[in-house]
This record gives sequence, structure tokens and C-alpha cells, in this order.
Amino acid sequence: MQRNKFGRRNFLWAASGFGAASALPIAAGEKQPKLNEGCITDVGSLRVGHFTHTERLTGCTVVLFDQPTVAGVDVRGSAPGTRETDLLNPVNTVQQIHAILLTGGSAFGLDAASGVMRYLEEHGMGFHVGPAVVPIVPAAVLFDLNVGNPKIRPNAESGYKACEAAVASGAPEGCVGAGAGATVGKLFDLRSAMKSGIGSASVRIGGTDLVVGALIAVNAVGDVLDYETGKILAGARTQDGKGFLNSISQLKNGSAASITPGAHSTIGVIATNAALTKTEATKMAQMAHDGLARSINPIHTSMDGDTLFAAATGTAKTKADLLTVGAVGAEAVAQAVRNAVWAATSIPGYVALRDLPKT
Repeated sequence: MQRNKFGRRNFLWAASGFGAASALPIAAGEKQPKLNEGCITDVGSLRVGHFTHTERLTGCTVVLFDQPTVAGVDVRGSAPGTRETDLLNPVNTVQQIHAILLTGGSAFGLDAASGVMRYLEEHGMGFHVGPAVVPIVPAAVLFDLNVGNPKIRPNAESGYKACEAAVASGAPEGCVGAGAGATVGKLFDLRSAMKSGIGSASVRIGGTDLVVGALIAVNAVGDVLDYETGKILAGARTQDGKGFLNSISQLKNGSAASITPGAHSTIGVIATNAALTKTEATKMAQMAHDGLARSINPIHTSMDGDTLFAAATGTAKTKADLLTVGAVGAEAVAQAVRNAVWAATSIPGYVALRDLPKT
């Protein structure tokens, strides 16, 4: 995996355009959630790889499946950037996929999926059509062109390198891969936004061998909340940088939003080792959005392109109860969102939660 570097040119850009990051106090006694709530790789039979550009903070993340895998998708935001989502409709022919790509770079970043396809083709993984092998790689993008030079974005080589970096356990979190340029709290002005990233979590269902995991790149218009307490963890800040605006309260009080259309999106993957059909995987993806609703407010706006994929490897011995797996999947998503902002680190112009002083 490439090491992040934020060069002098980008520093000057950030400092002049958005100002220095301001510190926000964390309430005395507030506990930092554990960052070891598992990882999507705990599901097994899949690997996660990140590629992060060194020229600026952007990148892509790939989930590679060891075997062809059943999948579904649900798009809730009104400004999505996606690829190969129609084939995940349960009525369509293709029944299994081989990888899922999450990427920065807005629509330009979809080019990274070509690199994932090339990697899979070289390894003989794909949909066999006569002599050809055609890898099926659904993808979703988030908008991070506001962070650094917008001419630098993930491409086919980025996707290929993410595949080469894929690991079967302990995938990194924070400002890497698709989460490298992610920010949150952008409802009123980018100057009040905070740094976010990509987070992961997993939940084991007691008394079974079933595991559900989530991998979420959090790049929301809204504020990120601790889903267990309702407290704002990261979001739009006050002008003095000493508190949170509370975006929903501002809207209720009549403040007008001032944001760039389609310049956001929270995207991710929910995976389980349960055996599901395409219809069931699609329902799981729908239920997983509840995890976003618990931890991001507002969510699914006209300015977001929120997209969640669900994948079922079918390796568990326990027969799946869709209600349980779907509900637990939403829980894993909420945990992953929280981990994304806790794992993020500050960059010039965007302060991260973990770098704020405790009071």
C-alpha cells in the first residue's frame, strides 16, 4: 500500500482555500469507541485492498472474493456514481460477482474498475463466455475532488494495485483507499467540514458460525453521530471551531444549506458468510442503509450518492435468517461509520476527531 504524502503545493492550497484546522473540545469523560470491532475480512473468503495516491489524498478500495459470490445493491442517495449495478437486479441474468470497487475521484474514478477487471482476468476469475473470461465488478464512487488537485484521481492502474495489495485480515482504516479524501459535515460550507475516512466492523451472531461485516467510506453531507449515544462525533463546525453547528438543528431553525450538488456520497459493502439469493442480498443491502441513518444525519439527501452493496459468500454451515442477518448488517454499518471518523487523521484545512483535544 502506498504511503500518504501531502506535499507543499497541496498544503498551500488547503491553507489558503480553507484555513487551518481548528480544535474542538471533546466532553470530559467521553470514551473513544474501540477500533477493533472486527473487520469485514472476518467474514472469510474475501480480501480487501487499498490503493492511495501519493500525489494527493484520493484512492480506491477493492473487495476481492475467493469464489464467485451472490450480491445485491441499494442506492438511496440522489446523486450516485455507479457501474454494473443494473446486473445486480434479481431479475437479471448474472447471478454472481467477483469483486466490488469503492473509489474516490467522482465519475472519473470508475476507470479504476478496469484495472480490477484486468487483475481478475489474469487470475482466471470471471464469468465464462465461450473462450472469454469476463470479471463482474460492480463499483461506486464518492466525490473527493475538493481535496487537493482534482486532476489527480484513481485510474485503471490504481484499481490493479489495490488488488495486488489485498489482504485476508486486518485491512487498514482511516485515510486510505476510497476514504483517503473523504470529508463530512459539508451542509453549509466546506470551511466547517471535518476529515473522515473508511471504516470497517464485523459482528458474529451468537450460537452460530454466521458473520456479518461492513466496509464504509464515509463522505457525507451530514454530521456523523455515535449511533449508541446520539452525540455528534464529526460534522459541521461553528465559525470559531469550538463546537458543532448541529446540521439538523440549523435546518430546523431556518438556516439555508450551501453545498455543492453531487459532491459527496457514503459508499460501502456489507458481506456475510450466509447463503443468500440475489433477492435476499438486495434486501440485506436495503436494511443496511438503516445503519447509515443511525449514524449520519442528514443522510440520503439530494446531494449524496449513498450506495451500499451486499455480498453473501455462502460458506457458513448455519442456515441464514434474513431478518437477523439484515438487522445485524445495519449494526455493522453503524459501527463501521463510527470507526471511519475515529480512524481518520487531520489534513490541512480538515481536522479529524482523533486529533481533537480532550477536555
